[in-house]
Amino acid sequence: MSESAYIRHRDTTAEHGQTRDLSYPPAPEPLPVAVYDNHTHLEISDGDEPLDFHEQVYLAAEVGVIGVVQVGGDVPTSEWSANTAAIEPRMLAAVAIHPNEAPNYAAAGTLDVALARIDDLAAMPRTRAIGETGLDYFRTGEDGREAQHYSFEAHIGLAKKHDIAMQIHDRDAHDDVIATLLRVGAPDTTVFHCFSGDADMARIAADHGWYLSFSGTITFKKNDDLREALRVIPRELILVETDAPFLTPTPYRGRPNAPYLVPITMRAMAEVLDADLGDLCAQVASNTERAYGSWADGLA
Repeated sequence: MSESAYIRHRDTTAEHGQTRDLSYPPAPEPLPVAVYDNHTHLEISDGDEPLDFHEQVYLAAEVGVIGVVQVGGDVPTSEWSANTAAIEPRMLAAVAIHPNEAPNYAAAGTLDVALARIDDLAAMPRTRAIGETGLDYFRTGEDGREAQHYSFEAHIGLAKKHDIAMQIHDRDAHDDVIATLLRVGAPDTTVFHCFSGDADMARIAADHGWYLSFSGTITFKKNDDLREALRVIPRELILVETDAPFLTPTPYRGRPNAPYLVPITMRAMAEVLDADLGDLCAQVASNTERAYGSWADGLA
């Protein structure tokens, strides 16, 4: 991910000028049933001793997180994601132009060229999703919305063309994201990455069979609406993610995030649902494999 994108996604504790603890949190207790982190950015270095992707997937496996979906946000990071997933058995790839990057490509006159490259990368056997794409009205103003909408609709078309999942980035744009999906027609497998809506939006997603992916934000004290959304979505539509190195779950908020911290989020989700942890893990793992296919297929 480019430096500009990193700044846009930086944890709010850093944005507000507080001193970040740059050490990685301790490993949590392993999960009783293995799951997958369906959205992470392992190309981004963070922490006082950054972990490379080999260390990341190894540490994750040690606590029962046996695979990740590595997500691109521009052409270089999408290329890295697709090429690394081609040789790493515990990684699949998602490729896209992030909605905050789309206006930059459009201003340079290269958005269609970038989308054509995403099309090429989407054809690789271990690229299993188009993402992250969508709309972001928090970081990008009205002058960038036309490019975001154009890019979003193009990505919807690519997910359909390649018959793979689509991961949606939706920030402060819930109504327009849903309206676009209903107008254009959502891909068969549609995932709301780091879901940030409420119970009413979760019910709309459920009505259309869209997956909701929950991150460390489910552990944040203020997010009662998010926890209510988790309660109302059918369990066969629940996924889990880190969005690492961002959105580290409580009690380590602000420190570097990593796939090995998924068990913290899974345990929080089980508590919200008053569910058996093993049963919930098995359900989420099954959901993830249904959305993206097998991690064993397509290796170079």
